Amino acid sequence: MPLTLSPEAQQQAIASIERYFREHMDEPIGNVAAGGLLKFLVEEVGPALYNQGVADAQENLQARVAELDIEVHHEAFTYWNQRSRRK
Repeated sequence: MPLTLSPEAQQQAIASIERYFREHMDEPIGNVAAGGLLKFLVEEVGPALYNQGVADAQENLQARVAELDIEVHHEAFTYWNQRSRRK
C-alpha cells in the first residue's frame, strides 16, 4: 500500500520545504523541485516513519490490553465472605 498525502497536506508540505530552503539554505528551492523532494522523502523515508508509528501503536495497545484484566477484574465467589462480615 503506497503512502500518500492528502492534496492539502501535500501543499502544506511543499510550502514548508520551500520556506525551509529560504531560511536555512544558500539557495531557495522552487515549487516543482520541492514537490519532487517531497515525493522522494515520502517514498524513501515515509515507510520507515509509518512502520515506527504502527510499532508504537501496537506497543501502546499491548500495554493497555495487559492492564485490562486489572481494570475490569471481579473477584468470584465472594457471596459467603460478604455474608459472614455482616453477621
